[in-house]
Amino acid sequence: MAEKTKILILGGTGINIGKFIVEASAKSGHPPYVLVRESTISDPVKGEILENFKNLGVKLLYGDINHHESLVKAIKQVDVVISTLGLLQIVDQVKIISAIKEAGNIKRFLPSEFGSDADSAYKISVEPAKSVVFGVKTQVRRAIEAEGIPYTYVCCNYFAGYFLPSLLQPGATTPPRDKVTILGDGNVKGVFNSEVDIATYTIKAVDDPRTLNKILCVRPPKNTLSFNEVVAIWEKLIGKTLEKTYISEEQILKDIQEASFPNNVLLSLNHSVFVKGDHTNFKIEPSFGVEASELYPDVEYTTVEEYLTQFV
Repeated sequence: MAEKTKILILGGTGINIGKFIVEASAKSGHPPYVLVRESTISDPVKGEILENFKNLGVKLLYGDINHHESLVKAIKQVDVVISTLGLLQIVDQVKIISAIKEAGNIKRFLPSEFGSDADSAYKISVEPAKSVVFGVKTQVRRAIEAEGIPYTYVCCNYFAGYFLPSLLQPGATTPPRDKVTILGDGNVKGVFNSEVDIATYTIKAVDDPRTLNKILCVRPPKNTLSFNEVVAIWEKLIGKTLEKTYISEEQILKDIQEASFPNNVLLSLNHSVFVKGDHTNFKIEPSFGVEASELYPDVEYTTVEEYLTQFV
């Protein structure tokens, strides 16, 4: 039996997607390696995550992406590198590219995308998301391609955990029961995927020749919905019609201008999705991409309706 691909996950203790990818790798039988700083062990929250990783058989490697030698040493022990670094560290991925090039053994690099398709979104988004998120991600893409490093870009659109628990209502931790504020006219379709499913698709893609040097776009039909459609599903689940207020694009742009970091980034990302439609405004052509739920029909993904049921 062929030896399973060894995977190094950078940013593996991250609560947004990192830890889900580590867990998916372990469950799939791909030996996961996680690069951690010595200081992470004493962090109460991260320490608990690391304890769970140990129980899953995860191999912890001590180092730092800012320490070239430790990064190269870690990369030489694996076949694939997945970066799940957060927003402020996306630009630091040039250090990973340099280390991968020096190590010379990596069969695939999956940089920290995990959102809208950066090239597509960059063309239609507004500041600060245009530069801070999509601009930096496209620069990282071009650097990977220029070095000839084999890659897969995972464009999973929105994490369900970001949008669905609050339906983007300010300060809310559960979906609204009386009133709901909707961005734009509510008819532009976005895509909302559970973090567990995103991680499952990501691990399936790491050694799949069909995803080599391609975008893996996670756009399952039942999770490709407008804001209005998501609200309608929630109304059906709770048996109640909500009072709706629609926020015009003009007002959204004003709110972005007046907000401080990082809220202005989040607002401009929401504008890109719910006004400009960056999740769904392009066709996934075989020349550059594949769609995850079509490629892996065996994955029974969590639908938006199933996800929302937990809040009823």
